[in-house]
Formats: sequence, structure tokens, C-alpha cells
Amino acid sequence: MHVSRIGLTPLKGTRHADRRYVDLTLEGAVGDRVFCFVDRSRGRVLRTVENPTLMSTRARWHDGVLRTELPAGVVAEGVPAPSGEVVKVDYWGRTVALEVQQGPWAAAYSGHLGYDVTLARVTHPGDIVYGGSVSLVSSSSLARLADRLGVPVDDAQLRATFTVSTEGEPAHVEDSWAGRRLRLGGAEVEVRGALPRCAVVDLEPTTGEHRAGALREMAGYRRVRNDILFGVDATVVRPGRVELGATVERS
Repeated sequence: MHVSRIGLTPLKGTRHADRRYVDLTLEGAVGDRVFCFVDRSRGRVLRTVENPTLMSTRARWHDGVLRTELPAGVVAEGVPAPSGEVVKVDYWGRTVALEVQQGPWAAAYSGHLGYDVTLARVTHPGDIVYGGSVSLVSSSSLARLADRLGVPVDDAQLRATFTVSTEGEPAHVEDSWAGRRLRLGGAEVEVRGALPRCAVVDLEPTTGEHRAGALREMAGYRRVRNDILFGVDATVVRPGRVELGATVERS
């Protein structure tokens, strides 16, 4: 088995970008979901499923510079500056403390979305990550879903940190990794369990447009009580770099 895709985004909800490598710390993937937008009127972090056009925008964070590209060529770029204000808002049922950031992004995205939003930065890595800090999905599971749908499934639809090539393994082999450790290149993770999915998997990963019903198909064979499970999440137990093509070994 080997890593066939690495993906993340520094700005929650924006396009999930392919990476050649990622550094894992005990807190998760460096540079993943560092920033987000807050809807102050509702007191919560923006939800991608309610704001699918976020996925039509790109974000890159490098050497302290956050660059975002929106449709029609709108670019917002600069070094986010803390305003000194900390807001406590809801993130899927739990309260998170976020640092409000100054810069051009709030105005750009408020115009894009059609209502006022505020850019904020996490105070603790992983605060706006649903489940474990790292997620994995197997190529055999993606192939099974594609067969059932009758159309190709883009890895980016699942927005997992890692796609693991599992040629010759059964679909959903990753379910058997729960409670076990995996070595990925120079890092090691401990798999927690199967990951609940929402309607974001039905969104075209570069535009946010709704596409064929992946979630409904998953529900037909991957529903456990009230959850639809696909892929697994994990926590990092040994920091290190994971490169595209890195060997994945069960320990």
C-alpha cells in the first residue's frame, strides 16, 4: 500500500488542494484548516455544505502569506494580522475560540457569498477539524463507490488527508485499521474509526456544484444507525513527513 493522494486546505471550505508532501505533527497536518470564516450573526463557523461556492475558491498559505483566488479573477493576498479580538462560536455543536484576523479576505468573501463574514484563525490546531486530525480513504473503497454510482469518483470529493492505494484489498479495508497504527512514510498515525459523512461528498470539488448522489448511494450500504460511514480518521502518534507515494504499513 502507498499514499496516492495528499490533500488539504489552509482555509476551511475552500478547494481541497493536492500536495506533494505534508508534515504531520502531534496536532495534525501542518497548514490544514488554519483559517476559517465566521458568521457573526449566527455565532458559528461557516459550514461548507451551506456555502458550497466556497469550493470554487482557492487558498494558499506560505511563509505567512495567505493568498486566495475567487471567481472572476478576484485575488485577496497578504499577511493575516490579529485584530486582538477572540470570538467564541459554534463548530458543529462545540464551542471554539478563534482569533479575528485583519486583511482583505472578509470583504472579498462577503461579496462572494452575499452576506458578511469574518476571517478567523484557530487558537489551537485541529479546532475546526471534524473528528480526528487526519483522515484516510482507500482506493478500493472509492472504486466500489464509483461502481455503484456508475460514474468516476474524484478523490477530492472525500476531502481526506490521504488516499491510500489498496490494490488487491477489499473495499473498505480501512475499517479493519480501527485501533491500529499505520506507518506513512516518516510518520505514524493511530486510526480511531470510521468517519461519518455529510452532503459535502455530493459537491463537485472545484466548483461546489451539486452532482450525482454519492451520499445517498453510501447510505444504501454504509449506514450505521444515524451515521453514513466512509473512510477513517486518525491521530498522529509519531510526527514526520509524508510524501506522495510513501509506503503505508500496518503495525
